[in-house]
Amino acid sequence: RLRSDSTSSSVSQGSRSKTILRQRLAELMTCIEDMSSDDEAGEEVSRTLDEAFQLCGRLLPTDAFLHMVTWNVATAEPPEDVASLLQLNDQPAIDLYVILQEVNVTPVRFISDLMAEDSWSHLFMDTLGPKGFVTSVRMQGLLLLVFAKMMHLPFIRNIQTTYTRTGIFGYWQGNKGAVSVRFSFYGHMMCFLNCHLAAHMHNALQRVDEFEYILETQDFDIFDTPHVLDHVVFWFGDLNFRIEDHGLHFVRSSINGGRLNLLWSKDQMMKKKEPFLQEFDEGPLNFKPTYKFDRKADSYDTGKKRKPAWTDRILWRIKPKSLPSEEDDDDDEKASTSADDGQEEYPIMVTQNTYTSVMSYGVSDHKPVIGNFTLELRKYFDTQLVDLAPAGEWSADHDALLTYTILEDFMSSTWDWIGLYKVGFKSASNYETFVWVRENELPEVNEVIELQKSVAKDDLPLLSGEYVLGYYSTNLNSIVGLSDNFQILESKRAAMEDLVSKDINGIDK
Repeated sequence: RLRSDSTSSSVSQGSRSKTILRQRLAELMTCIEDMSSDDEAGEEVSRTLDEAFQLCGRLLPTDAFLHMVTWNVATAEPPEDVASLLQLNDQPAIDLYVILQEVNVTPVRFISDLMAEDSWSHLFMDTLGPKGFVTSVRMQGLLLLVFAKMMHLPFIRNIQTTYTRTGIFGYWQGNKGAVSVRFSFYGHMMCFLNCHLAAHMHNALQRVDEFEYILETQDFDIFDTPHVLDHVVFWFGDLNFRIEDHGLHFVRSSINGGRLNLLWSKDQMMKKKEPFLQEFDEGPLNFKPTYKFDRKADSYDTGKKRKPAWTDRILWRIKPKSLPSEEDDDDDEKASTSADDGQEEYPIMVTQNTYTSVMSYGVSDHKPVIGNFTLELRKYFDTQLVDLAPAGEWSADHDALLTYTILEDFMSSTWDWIGLYKVGFKSASNYETFVWVRENELPEVNEVIELQKSVAKDDLPLLSGEYVLGYYSTNLNSIVGLSDNFQILESKRAAMEDLVSKDINGIDK
């Protein structure tokens, strides 16, 4: 497995945290010694233990599993089943999905897709909706989708997206360019950058120039991480790098004979020595080149007989402490060190578990490439910004009550809202109904707000089902608080009208 991390020396990583933890435990022992009654002992011990264990939880690294897919499918319709593509039945379960589909690049298809959800988005949302959809952005054929388990949604914050058009003077050039999404994941700044670079063998230098241009021009409205390279970066897509020098016969015979290593030294990506490219890591290319195939077949191009190439790639980068030095490479492990003092206290390590293609899919002349990663990280925070709860029974027979509490100060807004979601919802906008948090003034930290009769009975579902409340922050572009799941009871009107719930994708509708 290939690994990168942002850790520094083991002595400096945890020294401050260990000191804080020892102080908390010393306070605990003092409390125990000074207790004058059982009631006081119970209260003080419980409070101090809670603080100590919460701190322990933040100090211990947590594993999150990331699954990435890149696939150029042009104008093809999706297959019926994407289970193997998403490794839905594999263990451990995935926490984050990042999927790129280069789809529907013809102008007519693009315009029509703006008016309705395209078939690829619909397929992935229906398949992964129960895990909780985070965001999507599209640039004429570049479709970037991010999904997360619902439990992670309150800790995915400051979601922003941007794109770059490549071509002459930045004018639109088909589906060539880049689209990216950045967000904070438990305080760690992540950026997923998809590129579709210039095609053809002779344009290797242009591809490098385009990528450098994309890195220079893409920015975000975040004061401490305004640029792509300020983040943990995953760079992926149809990068279009080719295999130089070797002829078609040698390339195909090497592939058929399982001697892929004979082609690596001529891969244009591996040959490039630009410093900013050297900062990116990539797993070994132990899978067949993914372009160009006959459609609905496992055979390489029998028409124009183009030379196969690893055009579809997934790379990643941890912000280095300095430019990489020349060291012996290890196929099993690579590391880079972060210069950020905060990352010494809260390191993140990226380990690639799988890097391969899925040859069974044939709707495109490209085969999909998947990368599976373990993100070992120490959380900067593990508390929601807002706590929500339904008050009393909920049904469409009467107006509903809810309460919410601001647990930490953040840039709340009168445009923030609380949505009622069916468990298994697809996106933040996939609510049943919503209420504005407050019309005239914003709540203070730890102020408990009770909204009475704010959720009108006419807006509530008539049938019973499992639901959750979510607080959406307009400034952070994300859900920053979720309630526990709760049951909405079937209304009397539903019984009178003889309504029956329908099961869609395993979820009652």
